Amino acid sequence: MKGIGYGLAALACMTVATPGWACTLCSCSASTTGIGFGGYDPGSSSPKDGSGSVTLSCTGLVSLAGTIEIAMSPGGSGNALSRQMSQGAASLLYNLYTNGSRTTIWGTGAAGTSTVSATLTGLLSFSQTVSVYGRIPAGQWVKAGPYADSVIVTITY
Repeated sequence: MKGIGYGLAALACMTVATPGWACTLCSCSASTTGIGFGGYDPGSSSPKDGSGSVTLSCTGLVSLAGTIEIAMSPGGSGNALSRQMSQGAASLLYNLYTNGSRTTIWGTGAAGTSTVSATLTGLLSFSQTVSVYGRIPAGQWVKAGPYADSVIVTITY
């Protein structure tokens, strides 16, 4: 008998401003599209992949030479190298990556994780969408049902 688990990594949003080296008199915000993994088959030998996005929007005197850094919290597990979605006491391992080949874990830049930088490319307004890649490793025998986690996206500009 196969159990089917469903994974959803929710991305929550928070903006944090630092002294305006990248953007003068700016107001920036971010919106996210969560990752819906769909059905997960623990008997499959292949991981389950999904993707979402973070969209940055800034208005003000945008510097053409500046960058915005995007970091992600470890989620409910407290460890970005070993993120977990939960359903009650049950958990399902997953992770978030900066690249489509899913080799670089997206975190705060500490403990083996990386952040993503977006280059400011406009005057008065700037908008850019960055992809987030997720993966649930194969072979996790979990009870069926919805699994979820929340990750805080921090934008430094």
